[in-house]
Amino acid sequence: MSAKNQQRPSGGFRRKLLATLFGMLLGLLLLSIAVTLPLRWVDPPTSAYMWLDAQRFQRDIQYRWRDYAEISDELKLAVIAAEDQRFPQHAGFDWSQIRAAVAQHQQGAALRGASTLSQQVARNLYLWQGRSAVDKWLRKGLEAWLTFWLELTLPKQRILTIYLNIAELAPAIYGAEAASQHYFGRSATSLNREQAVALAAVLPNPGIYSPLQVTDWQRQRRQWIKGQMQQLGGVDWLHSVGL
Repeated sequence: MSAKNQQRPSGGFRRKLLATLFGMLLGLLLLSIAVTLPLRWVDPPTSAYMWLDAQRFQRDIQYRWRDYAEISDELKLAVIAAEDQRFPQHAGFDWSQIRAAVAQHQQGAALRGASTLSQQVARNLYLWQGRSAVDKWLRKGLEAWLTFWLELTLPKQRILTIYLNIAELAPAIYGAEAASQHYFGRSATSLNREQAVALAAVLPNPGIYSPLQVTDWQRQRRQWIKGQMQQLGGVDWLHSVGL
């Protein structure tokens, strides 16, 4: 057999490999679009976190969807002030906060989270809670990928709407409406500033904190959130940034 004939299987193998890789990449892209783009129009009936919560603890989940206009502007502003003040500007990742968190960690501080609302939506909606190092890095990679696609396919207002509806605000209680009914006996539509701030202050540890708590830490947290809301410009700021 000539040297030329011996090289043909190698070339054919490379072409098949490239075709397979291309097909896998195309499939991944189409799957990513399929699980994010419909959210522009379809309200998610549940989330991965809700489903896993129900399975793990064998309990009923309280969750009731509310459209954007049916959620208090005070709560929208309080959540952004508490969790992600650059939400209208960034493209899913707040690199300034990430750099600040890394710098503080290098100086000896505990590594703090710097997740945006978009990242939290990706995590809560699609992913699982794992404790191993492999789980952690796999979830971080998937979270980043899904965050990119959420930002690419959904407007900011829709991402915020989903967040406000699927965020855990108490054990087995997800979303602004269920939490508002549970704690205050009223709809998320009619939350006042004090109630909105009390809800936002439990994030991101609703299993530990409660809107009905008045510990020193909660009091300080609420005062800080109110100050940030005022600094942003109040509820009028939401409209100025298209929210």
